[in-house]
Amino acid sequence: MRTIAVLNQKGGVGKTTTVANTAGALAERGYRVMVIDLDPQAHLTIHLGVDAESDGSGAYDVLCNSANIKEELLHVRENLWLLGANIDLVGAENELVSVVGREIILREALKEVSEFFDYLIIDCPPSLGLLSLNALSAVGEVFIPIQPHFLALQGFGKLMQTVTLVGSRINPSLKISAILLCMYDSRTTLSSDVKSDIEQFLENARGTDQPWADAEIVPIHIRRNIKLAEAPSFGKTIFEYEPACNGASDYQAVAEYLIGGNGDGQTQAETEVAEQSDEDDSSPEAVTEPEPRSVQEAREAAQTASEQTPDPDETAAFEYGADDMSDYERGDLDTNSDEQDLQNRRAMGE
Repeated sequence: MRTIAVLNQKGGVGKTTTVANTAGALAERGYRVMVIDLDPQAHLTIHLGVDAESDGSGAYDVLCNSANIKEELLHVRENLWLLGANIDLVGAENELVSVVGREIILREALKEVSEFFDYLIIDCPPSLGLLSLNALSAVGEVFIPIQPHFLALQGFGKLMQTVTLVGSRINPSLKISAILLCMYDSRTTLSSDVKSDIEQFLENARGTDQPWADAEIVPIHIRRNIKLAEAPSFGKTIFEYEPACNGASDYQAVAEYLIGGNGDGQTQAETEVAEQSDEDDSSPEAVTEPEPRSVQEAREAAQTASEQTPDPDETAAFEYGADDMSDYERGDLDTNSDEQDLQNRRAMGE
């Protein structure tokens, strides 16, 4: 069983979206996948259409009540099982403070089911507390989704330190295998700059004994896509909600990357990213900032503009509309029209 923790202490970078949709893509391909929600907000549980309040106590019961993990798993899709979460997880850290070996409770529980699944993917909370520590002790790999913004890099070093500490004291086999850029916009310089900084950071670790020495940026970047934001409200993966959108295509490629590892699957994933369009679907930010047109549309618009010289009055009326013009502007247009008529009558009289 390949075990992966999707971790970043910063919230809103795409952890839950990545877990839900990557797991969904793997399950559709016939792999038996188990996902664990360790976030008290229960976003993964909700994303997969499960009522967190009534059916999301699985993770809490396994960690705090020594429940059998087999009995707590929910079969939410074909080939996909969930260990759900709810708000009870908030108190787990305090309840376990005096428990010996509290950092490895999840690892011990997973021994009961490891032979039944091909993939285990854990959605970690946006913190580096006991819940995340349990996830790191139970897996062999860490995937770090990151938004290509300056602030998203600020906690990057602390995250690396935590993984190093867990690797040296609790889980020697732990490594950071991949960085996944989410909400990526190839049209912005900032996205490219952040990507370059991460690449340089990883390159500097090559040949060292750091847990991220062999890590790489996943060659597929998750483009901004409003459909990815809408899908959780319907309790669906992106493949169930809008299978033809960019988000579905991107996460299918991420699944291909996971399946292939560093072999043929990576080559196929690189082919996928090379074919990605630079066009992004509309996003919440795009509501207030008009989305740029494609290069071809811009060229056609520029050519049309150069061939036409519109009348200034018509341009003003088109841009503002008659109802939007101020009385002053409307008066100017009317005055200009009257003066032109007077000049025409004088010319005819001469």
